[in-house]
Amino acid sequence: MKFKVDSGLEIVASSWGNKIDPLIVLMHGGGQTRHAWGNTGDILGGAGFYVLSLDLRGHGDSQWHPDGDYLIDSYKDDLISILNQIGKPASLVGASLGGMVGLSLASDLNKKDLVTSLVMVDIGLYPNEQGSNEIVSFMQSGIKGFANLEEASDAVSAYLPHRKRPRDNRGLEKNLRLKDDGRYYWHWDPKFLDERDDNLRESQKEKNIRLAKNITIPTLLIRGALSNVVTQKEVDDFLITIPHAEFQEIEKAAHMVAGDRNDIFASSAIKFLKKINL
Repeated sequence: MKFKVDSGLEIVASSWGNKIDPLIVLMHGGGQTRHAWGNTGDILGGAGFYVLSLDLRGHGDSQWHPDGDYLIDSYKDDLISILNQIGKPASLVGASLGGMVGLSLASDLNKKDLVTSLVMVDIGLYPNEQGSNEIVSFMQSGIKGFANLEEASDAVSAYLPHRKRPRDNRGLEKNLRLKDDGRYYWHWDPKFLDERDDNLRESQKEKNIRLAKNITIPTLLIRGALSNVVTQKEVDDFLITIPHAEFQEIEKAAHMVAGDRNDIFASSAIKFLKKINL
């Protein structure tokens, strides 16, 4: 399905479940696509929810912004436009970048009627700087593309040594695009990384901490036990700032929690979301 948002961009989404059921919006991390959630959408749809998994602007099959506008507030505006078109509030489930978008909307006092609950997946009020830099280094390493799927798979395995390598690389095709030069490239706009300005990042961090104090809806922080993006400090800061928030750690999972332990992640999300939507 496709949404034409207020910016004029076309945002692509996959859906599961019945439209009359409570709405859940899944938002992936930077450099990922709507397929990063694995079977999560299908599992949540089968559990009695209407689920949308978005390709955020500049990612996957959604349009790229011509001027490279990939600010958190711009992603937030896209999300607001989509929720207004659907006409019902949502539980927001966001990983990394998607979590930052969800946090931004959930903390907006003028938009309280759009969000029923918030699930932050391996992202706190801000990412750990060292862990964040490692992710960006991995993203930059693939800028020139890959000769074939095997080469792309080698890169992923080197970056995620804890994850069992799949026997079939065809699943990677959902996260890559084959260009006319015969090489495979990650399915996101390289301009996305242009927004990584240290001053801008520090300003966003301060803004998030300030605004997060506005959040009163049910909130869950899920951390991958092997993550270097959410350390204990980020967990502590999150729970101090949003004291009513729940916290869960998933063993044998790193930053890509849903991909590493999809079954455990989905079960944790369902348990929390069912409480909210009884």
